[in-house]
Amino acid sequence: MAAEVLTALQPHPGGRYADGTLGGAGHAASILAASSPTGWLSGCDRDGVAIETATARLNEQFAGRFEIRRGNFAELADWIAEKSCDGVLLDLGVSSPQIDVSERGFSFRREGPLDMRMDPTRGDSVADWLATADVDQISEVIRDYGEERFAFPIAKAIVARRQASGPLSTTLELAQLVAGTVKTREAGQDPATRTFQALRIFINAELEELEQALDASLKLLVPGGRLVVISFHSLEDRIVKQFMAKHSKEVYDRRTPFAVPPAMKLRTLDRIKPSAAEVAANPRSRSAIMRVAERTEVPA
Repeated sequence: MAAEVLTALQPHPGGRYADGTLGGAGHAASILAASSPTGWLSGCDRDGVAIETATARLNEQFAGRFEIRRGNFAELADWIAEKSCDGVLLDLGVSSPQIDVSERGFSFRREGPLDMRMDPTRGDSVADWLATADVDQISEVIRDYGEERFAFPIAKAIVARRQASGPLSTTLELAQLVAGTVKTREAGQDPATRTFQALRIFINAELEELEQALDASLKLLVPGGRLVVISFHSLEDRIVKQFMAKHSKEVYDRRTPFAVPPAMKLRTLDRIKPSAAEVAANPRSRSAIMRVAERTEVPA
């Protein structure tokens, strides 16, 4: 959705922009090109490979006009020195390069270690967590983060397998176990889809950090600045939608009916789905939803 992102952000010369999910720097390069010759971009990503790829790509055309940090987008407001941006972009979820590299452990179609960490240098892998978690803990994660109606049978099967022959260690082991447990599934969807989504979201604390990143965006955006968020499943989109709705209205306190309500901080602008051409060219974009909001005037 590169064209839609540029339309929403409206980058211009001299503007300052933040890309909290840098990836391969496709969006970042487009923003810097559209804001030439004096636009500036601050980007971050938890993935070290993404940082290397993005840095090399941007240096080819935009040297001196960007800064990149390896870290979490929830910390954007802490490290962008000027504390002001004309636009903040968050393109959520796992990237195609991460899915396609079997060693990262994100794909249920490729054999690899059961990892799924965005930053493989920090925290426990999915295999580490599944080796000790009990049935109720596993069931809760798969149910809440994967919206999986077979969460409890899957959790029981994982623990039973661990007790019988040792912990799961590879992606295909987990995928095959789930496929043997889930007897029905929507047409065209792999039985392991929801379980893998749930474990990835949990192990990376994605939803909690999304909430922090959205709060950080409010601290960074100047009046008229744009917030653009692309989500890929209902849990993410619900958080984004509720955040924008919360800050796009004046809230009256019934206990003090004559008090002036706090000024709204955002103006919701748009909700955009990928075009048919986009989905045909990139099937992984079919579930994407892009929401756009604009920072309102900050009260004196």
